[in-house]
Parts: sequence; C-alpha cells; structure tokens
Amino acid sequence: MTKITYVDHSGKAREVEAENGATVMETALRNAVPGIEAECGGACACATCHVYVDAGWIDKLPKQEKMEEDMLDFAFDVQPNSRLSCQIKVTSALDGLRVTTPAKQG
Repeated sequence: MTKITYVDHSGKAREVEAENGATVMETALRNAVPGIEAECGGACACATCHVYVDAGWIDKLPKQEKMEEDMLDFAFDVQPNSRLSCQIKVTSALDGLRVTTPAKQG
C-alpha cells in the first residue's frame, strides 16, 4: 500500500496507508485525519479538503484542472502548492507523499 503523511497546521504528522485508486481526501476521511472536512464528498464543489503539497511532490502530481483551480479561489490561505485532496488519486508513485492541512478550511 501507498503511505501518505498528513501534517496538521500545528506540525503534528500522521502517516497512513492509502489504497491505490482512492483519493488523498478519501484516505484522510477513512483514517479520521483532522483538518479535512470534505463537505461535498469529493465532487470538487467546495474547498474544504484543501492541502499544501510538500515541494518535492508538486511535479509528481497531475496538473490541476480548471475546476480545481476555480474551487481553490474559495479556499483559505491559498499558496502555490495548494491542491484539493479530492483531486489527487493515490498511486504507488505517490508512496511517501506528504501534505499539510491549513489552519482552517474554506
């Protein structure tokens, strides 16, 4: 299984095993990771699964599509490494992915 590390805004890290084919958001919900609200359930219709992707992983992720880019306009404290975790599909290539949740969700 692919391991993903979620870091909350205070710096506390939590490593979980993710099923390939799931999203980073679904994995967070299944593992009760704090800081991911996912109000729309992964439909890319809100910004409550916003995460910051660690710099070393940005180029390894698929590019943002227009819908994700538009939804990030509603997120809190958007940074160049901001992504919606519902739009990141887990693959074995993402083993070791590290994301941080913002202080609050949009």
